[in-house]
Amino acid sequence: MSKSPSLPAIVVANDLLIGDVVFLGKSTWERDHRHAAIARDQSTAEVLLDRARIDIAANRVVDAYLVTVEIDLDGIPIPLHYREKMRALGPTVRPDLGKQAGL
Repeated sequence: MSKSPSLPAIVVANDLLIGDVVFLGKSTWERDHRHAAIARDQSTAEVLLDRARIDIAANRVVDAYLVTVEIDLDGIPIPLHYREKMRALGPTVRPDLGKQAGL
């Protein structure tokens, strides 16, 4: 996990069991970024990263890090970086498969 990005931010990782990109929610990892817990200050960001580190140590997720987001009018976190926007959408080669098929 690298240095903290600008805030607000969410934590993203890869789930080792299902293989999907996941977002740390209020109580569990979520496949939908709209349910991610939002760090609006540095102390909350550290708490979220500490929770992610526990799941990394337990081999539940890998490569967890903070992603800068903007909050839309409905309170939904929207990743700002192109890579993270694509990860939030799901695989692009077969839109009929993966999490994007169920959205």
